[in-house]
Amino acid sequence: NKTYINLRMGYSKVYNSHPKTYGQGSRCCRVCYNHHGLIRKYSLNICRQCFRERAEAIGFHKYK
Repeated sequence: NKTYINLRMGYSKVYNSHPKTYGQGSRCCRVCYNHHGLIRKYSLNICRQCFRERAEAIGFHKYK
């Protein structure tokens, strides 16, 4: 049944026909829209690479 749908409608139309509202694929970094390494704590929703670049500007300080 799935192959029949893929042949008839095309894979790209079927793949994103119902967007996900859960899981890693539904969330992305608010700066670079990356899905990997996302920091969700305190509702930051920013990936770890962007966080390291902007931590001081956000108000985070590194203590040794």
